[in-house]
Amino acid sequence: MYKYSDFDEAFVRERNAQFRAQVTRRIDGSLTEDEFRPLRLMNGLYLQLHAYMLRVAVPYGTLSARQMRQLAMIADRWDKGYGHFTTRQNIQYNWPKLTDVPDMLDALGEVEMHAIQTSGNTIRNVTADHFAGAAADEIEDPRPTAELIRQWSTDHPEFQFLPRKFKIGVTGSPNDRAVTKAHDIGLRIVRNASGETGYEVIVGGGLGRTPMVGQVIRPFLPKPDLLPYLGAVISTYNLMGRRDNKYKARIKITVFENGIEKFRDAVEARFEQTRREFSGVNPKILAEIEQSFAPPAFRNAPDGNFDAARDADPVFRAWTETNLTAHRAPGYAIVTVSLKAHGATPGDATSDQMRLLADLADRYGHGELRISHEQNVVLPHVHKSDLPALHAALKTEALATANIGLVSDIIACPGMDYCALATARSIPVAQEIATHFRAIGLEEEIGALKIKISGCINACGHHHIGHIGILGLDRAGVENYQITLGGDHTETLTLGERAGPGFAYDQVVPALERLLRTYIDLRTDRNETFLDAYRRLGAEPFKTALYPAEATRDAA
Repeated sequence: MYKYSDFDEAFVRERNAQFRAQVTRRIDGSLTEDEFRPLRLMNGLYLQLHAYMLRVAVPYGTLSARQMRQLAMIADRWDKGYGHFTTRQNIQYNWPKLTDVPDMLDALGEVEMHAIQTSGNTIRNVTADHFAGAAADEIEDPRPTAELIRQWSTDHPEFQFLPRKFKIGVTGSPNDRAVTKAHDIGLRIVRNASGETGYEVIVGGGLGRTPMVGQVIRPFLPKPDLLPYLGAVISTYNLMGRRDNKYKARIKITVFENGIEKFRDAVEARFEQTRREFSGVNPKILAEIEQSFAPPAFRNAPDGNFDAARDADPVFRAWTETNLTAHRAPGYAIVTVSLKAHGATPGDATSDQMRLLADLADRYGHGELRISHEQNVVLPHVHKSDLPALHAALKTEALATANIGLVSDIIACPGMDYCALATARSIPVAQEIATHFRAIGLEEEIGALKIKISGCINACGHHHIGHIGILGLDRAGVENYQITLGGDHTETLTLGERAGPGFAYDQVVPALERLLRTYIDLRTDRNETFLDAYRRLGAEPFKTALYPAEATRDAA
């Protein structure tokens, strides 16, 4: 893992001291709320529906056990004993007092963490594949690239006041787990015909009120050109992006209104300038960053009692079938720990759960953890011989739910329970879906399924790219939930199609049950996923299931 340099430590310490002084001035009335707002947003502090919310960066989703313990301590000391992991691999504290926030930031600084640029019209936390450095299909670990971008973009003088917020995602695998095509800039590490590694550069992706799939602007960018090229893309957007309407200010609108060819021409012209001014990162610095992400010393040992434990314990066997992913090292597995126990709030982790995860990472996982954009925690390096003991320990804190990739593994934004922008609830809908399909015994029968829920049109729950997406809206003071079908968050990213009129809160789960029972009846076999069946059959049979009264009326 990357360790802070003396410069990093001094920079974070100075920023925290500046913000402490700003908080003091806000409390004594020297700063109005309007004056304080841009200052607090630069340091990740929001004013939500009921209280302040502090959003803490987890760069490219990577945490050490020590950092996870500190997050638990902060939750206990200054919040309500839990944190919420988000789709941008951050953690949010929903109940801090303004007077305590400077102390929280200092505590984060003690373990090389911060909240800088987790808000505002700037380059946000750089996200990456949550299996980075471990996945069997990986071309190259994307985290050195993400760390390089983090260092370059933090307090970058040209990019602190962009037209709108700006998000970058990086993957090192052909199977895209970082949702790169839904980012302002997506980077996919690829090999060219000569076997050299570089980047496929994607621009103009995004969700929200105007969802768009990112477009390839450079099929292959040599690695030394990365920072000059990123600078060219973002400075071009900084000049061309609209500032008259915040809803049309994202780069996706800039690319759409100008066309990819015109935007590419402007970027390439700017790139010729930036490459002369800045030829790229110092090779020594890059080598030091890459060395920080060297793989741990993997054990060359037999699997032990792994197979026997699977045969003896059906609960353990079910967990291994859903929560494990192939690792690049023989004898190892990637473990995804579900933060979606049936009826729980998706993405929430108590301080006790965080401490247990930290202890298990030290004991079995080389001290490393990852946060996924799907709001789960990953232990990327666990030897198979340790899996039975790990599973037994997870059960003590309700962390052994065997549901990764199933109907209850739902992405959900905080919705109207917390967010001042939300127009409907997300959390109760997710909880009811999870408990219902478990109660009727259909979760395992349905199989692989991605349900994503947003409580407003800003789409923090990624509903546009769920196999089934749910968008909560306000209709004359009543919650109304639209359903989209056929979305896909992978390298074949596809936006879901709206199925039809929305449903009242109490109609959502019955509608989903009709939909998924229809899928079970129509699939060719259990290997055909819902997304596969939707693509094969089209929308009509599924719309008929959602709206049976309309189908009957049309038939009459």
